[in-house]
Amino acid sequence: MPRHIQRSIDSPLRTGLTRRQLWEDTDQGLIKCWEIGRQRAARFPELAQRCEAGELPVLGWKGGVSRSLKKNEKYGSLKYLAQWQGLRGEDLDIDLSVERSLTCSRTKMKVTFTPDRAKYFNQVAEVEA
Repeated sequence: MPRHIQRSIDSPLRTGLTRRQLWEDTDQGLIKCWEIGRQRAARFPELAQRCEAGELPVLGWKGGVSRSLKKNEKYGSLKYLAQWQGLRGEDLDIDLSVERSLTCSRTKMKVTFTPDRAKYFNQVAEVEA
């Protein structure tokens, strides 16, 4: 299984794949999340601009922040990170064996994106108001 998932922003969106190929292949659905981010950037340019400015907005995966919390750091999903990279118009570049931390430019919350689901699975979920 590859440990580093990469794709160029110039790659065309994939078509004709089964659900299993999209979500359960060796990339663990990261390419699909990144492609969704690319599509959302075209439909929601303001959201893409916020991501480009370093914000970590609430998306469909754990990792986004809508406000600062008492604990100024939390964990997030690599799927969030992949979608965020797509929203920013970046190449997909995720190492499955490494945690990566980013700080939201708006809330100053530090989010560590991890392959370990147990770290973020039981966190309190945020809901966009």
